[in-house]
Amino acid sequence: MLEAWLDFHRATLALKCSGLKDDQLRLAAASPSSITLLGLVQHMAEVERNWFQRVFAGMTVPPVFGEGNPDGFALQSQRGLDEATAAWQAEVVRGRELIADASLDDSGHLSEQDAGHVGDQGVSLRWIMVHMIEEYARHNGHADLIREQVDGVTGA
Repeated sequence: MLEAWLDFHRATLALKCSGLKDDQLRLAAASPSSITLLGLVQHMAEVERNWFQRVFAGMTVPPVFGEGNPDGFALQSQRGLDEATAAWQAEVVRGRELIADASLDDSGHLSEQDAGHVGDQGVSLRWIMVHMIEEYARHNGHADLIREQVDGVTGA
């Protein structure tokens, strides 16, 4: 069920970006926010990498879009939706590989600093999956508002 909900929210973000031109994907939500649909795709690539590779698998990996863009929101003129989506989907595939044989009770490890936000350095795969669903759901709400502002399209 957790995997199905996570996949639903992943597909929803892709849907919110479909059929738009590059300049539309780069439109900011509303002042003072600089969140864009393209930035959300990049951000979710970073989120996928962080929770599945760094936290759950304990890997040391650099940010997907470079050290100068650790949250993924900054846009580059030469990187469009196809490249950002390919990077995001690669992170999704890698995350699926890392959890394929894991139990929901298996734990990842947060840094001491990050544990301050959660309350513990150990987080179960179940906790990570629920958090990922929440992260996507929250950002899909942003994406829905941005998409409506861009061309009036609403809904799932």
